[in-house]
Amino acid sequence: MPIITMRELLEAGVHYGHHTSRWNPKMEPYIYKRRHSIHIIDLRETVRGLVRAYRYLKTVAAEGAEVMLVGTKRQAEDTVAEQGERAGIHFVPERWLGGTLTNFDVIMGRMKRLDELEELDSTGEIEAKGKKYAAVLRRELAKLRKNLGGIRHMRQPPDVMIVIDPRHERNAVREANALDIPVIALLDTDSDPDRIDIPIPGNDDAMRTIQLIVSKLVDAIIEGQSLMPEVPDEAAAAPPPVDQAQPVTTAPHKPAPPSEEPASEPEPTAATTAENSPPDQSAEQAEDTAESAEEPEPAVQTEATEQNPAGDQPEEPEESSPEPEEKDRMGTEA
Repeated sequence: MPIITMRELLEAGVHYGHHTSRWNPKMEPYIYKRRHSIHIIDLRETVRGLVRAYRYLKTVAAEGAEVMLVGTKRQAEDTVAEQGERAGIHFVPERWLGGTLTNFDVIMGRMKRLDELEELDSTGEIEAKGKKYAAVLRRELAKLRKNLGGIRHMRQPPDVMIVIDPRHERNAVREANALDIPVIALLDTDSDPDRIDIPIPGNDDAMRTIQLIVSKLVDAIIEGQSLMPEVPDEAAAAPPPVDQAQPVTTAPHKPAPPSEEPASEPEPTAATTAENSPPDQSAEQAEDTAESAEEPEPAVQTEATEQNPAGDQPEEPEESSPEPEEKDRMGTEA
């Protein structure tokens, strides 16, 4: 389904421009022809600009960007307030306060003052201030609601600005350009398109045209907001418990020092015996050593076997010679 049709644009009177004597030469690429001293806007350029703006707003809204809608003309203020509330975006329908973006700290102070006055009004403390002073506070409250009602929840400058008639809202466009905020604008043949990032040429004085274009842009914002990823629950966002938490990277673990008791040596095998044999040992000797290692050890071992776990036979002690006294005794008997 197309975003908009030519029939809708023609019925809304989007193609009517200003008088030829009031035109801006920079708008020539967006003008179709001149008829009865009135410029006719090329609706193909209108559709092209509206499609670009629709896709861009849908993309940034899906990323969670904040959008501001500005239109303080009498023909646009009702539509701006209605569509701004429908999409839940910031909007300025009454008056653009100088420095709303470039001097945002002061505007934040006025918003805090608005919250204070509304709290006094809700609790009934204004009546306790006195009749005359209460009237002064109510007038201040009404003025702040009129000028800041659409941006009272804004805590930082917006990411994108939509403007109706940038020639009438030139201060808002200048502040947006100073802060490098992209500007999407519905502009007529008397406007300057160089200050606009995505121009939508059309009749910015007709209520039906403003309502049609703004409603399409707001539809893009709402569609993009529906594509935003869901915010995880607090339980999912909370850190995992200590048992399940990932280990913290620390210094490498040092091995424990060896114990004083020597570890028991493993029983020799054929492979270890062959590996530990000296290099000059012959192959036959290595085979004999391997066969001897494979023979099972006796269940009862002598003290010499326990001291020599390798299986070597202990040396037999030599016979000691008889002492001299025994020799004399043997000679006497003989």
